[in-house]
Amino acid sequence: MAAKTAADRITMIDAKIAKKNTEIKALEAQKQKLLHPVTMRAVMGRVKEAGWTAEEIAEKLGIQI
Repeated sequence: MAAKTAADRITMIDAKIAKKNTEIKALEAQKQKLLHPVTMRAVMGRVKEAGWTAEEIAEKLGIQI
């Protein structure tokens, strides 16, 4: 069995870097969710700012009032 060439080792290292970058992005997304949680109050405030009525909101959610 022959030793791996430098190109093979570089390819393996690049694959590891890509995997770690994916993991870092996932961790950053988790961090953002913790720093800026979505609350029902915030959602409802944005919906009301957009001019939606309670009836429109209920209709979009499939709720009968």
